[in-house]
Amino acid sequence: MSDQQFNLFKFRDPKIKTLHLTWFAFFLSFMVWFSHAPLLAFIRDSMSISDQEIKVLLILNVAFTIPARIIVGILVDKYGPKQLFSSILIVGGIVSIGFACAQNYQQLAIIRFFLGFVGAGFVVGIRMISEWFPARQTGIAQGIYGGWGNFGSAGAALMLPALTLYFGGVDGWRYAIASTGSLAILYGIIYFFSVSNTPKGSTYFRPKKTGGMEVSSKKDLLLYALMNLPLYLTLAAIIWKLADKMHWLSPVTAYSAYGLLALVYCYQTFKVIQINKSLFHTAPPEHQCYSFSQVATLNFCYLLTFGTELAVVSMLPLFYVDNFHVEPITAGLLAGIYPVINLFARPAGGWLSDKIGRKITLVIATAGVSVTFLGLGQFTPDWPLWVFVTGTIIGGLFSQSGSGAVFAMVPLIQRRMTGQIAGMTGAFGNIGGVLFLIVLSIVAPSTFFMAIGAIGLLTFILIALVLKEPKGQMTEVMPDGTVHMIDISKQSPN
Repeated sequence: MSDQQFNLFKFRDPKIKTLHLTWFAFFLSFMVWFSHAPLLAFIRDSMSISDQEIKVLLILNVAFTIPARIIVGILVDKYGPKQLFSSILIVGGIVSIGFACAQNYQQLAIIRFFLGFVGAGFVVGIRMISEWFPARQTGIAQGIYGGWGNFGSAGAALMLPALTLYFGGVDGWRYAIASTGSLAILYGIIYFFSVSNTPKGSTYFRPKKTGGMEVSSKKDLLLYALMNLPLYLTLAAIIWKLADKMHWLSPVTAYSAYGLLALVYCYQTFKVIQINKSLFHTAPPEHQCYSFSQVATLNFCYLLTFGTELAVVSMLPLFYVDNFHVEPITAGLLAGIYPVINLFARPAGGWLSDKIGRKITLVIATAGVSVTFLGLGQFTPDWPLWVFVTGTIIGGLFSQSGSGAVFAMVPLIQRRMTGQIAGMTGAFGNIGGVLFLIVLSIVAPSTFFMAIGAIGLLTFILIALVLKEPKGQMTEVMPDGTVHMIDISKQSPN
């Protein structure tokens, strides 16, 4: 892999070309995923659905992404990012068109739930970028990928309300959403024929076994099993919300779903033990070991940073309409400022990680999220609009730079499992989104912001005490048995 100077505008450089093609794929997947958010006021009026039903729709939008990111992480490590990203865009585009054709709330909810898998495309790009860029450039490259790709939610907020009015009528929102789906299908085909999984001559390292991550000790195996629990508890919380609060699921259906989740968790734990059964007999070679506590810490950090982004992006348009009485288009434009920050905040977080260190960047980011959202928690209806918008901008700067810093570190843990690690970390981001949106559906917005601030404080403490700066090299075994050393320090060795 080339270790040349990073030049974002050197389009003839294959790795720069791959970066641009991949962040735009992520951009479109996010636009499809969040195409409904800036149009909720239109959808609410067109289909006569309640505010509570809107809140459930927001939760459902991120729910399926939780298991999807785990599954896609496994698949991308096995099959490669080229095939996975193309498939996600094409299938996601088709499902998005289905959402645009929904005729009642039940159809909206079911299709929106399954459309959550589009958000798993993020994991695919993480693996693709890690294959093309060296450790000293991975922070800025992953930051650009994540930041510019996440701008897709802002693209939806900025363009789709205007496109809805252009089409006009009560069904204008349907044509706007269907347009994003059609574009995703087209680009999925283009992406497949435009990229490769690795630079020419490089090896695509695959895990020795599939179905779960390989860990380095029995202690890490236990921690891995425990870290899977929040994934299922979050899904259980969604079922509880739909059954006990919305009465959308019958008690029999709800308890059946709880039981199914328990069975799946037990099966996954069994599968993980099978994959790592050698730990009960012999310890793995030291040069292949890694600490799973680093993965767990990054999981909780992303729960805060990206979970905040998911929740805030989802609730802001309607929040502005209901609390500041602005028009839906104005609300969409104001809400679009938050994800726009991704254009420079995520890359900045990745760049800072490359320059000053991965850990210190995350310490600064989580502290900033905590302080800012504890401040927003003091919100009252008497606040001027510009004060609140400024507060969300500051909070967005810290949360999104923190997300960039998280994925500046994820590819430096174990290359052959980058997809699975990214999938688990990404899933925790969605857990954060669901957690915060559930809180929002129960309490006042001010309490919602306070909850984010409190989680930020706890995450700050965890990072300060547990996270370690990546140093030295990680090893991967080539197909012929030889050992390949991969530099992971933020600076290349002399």
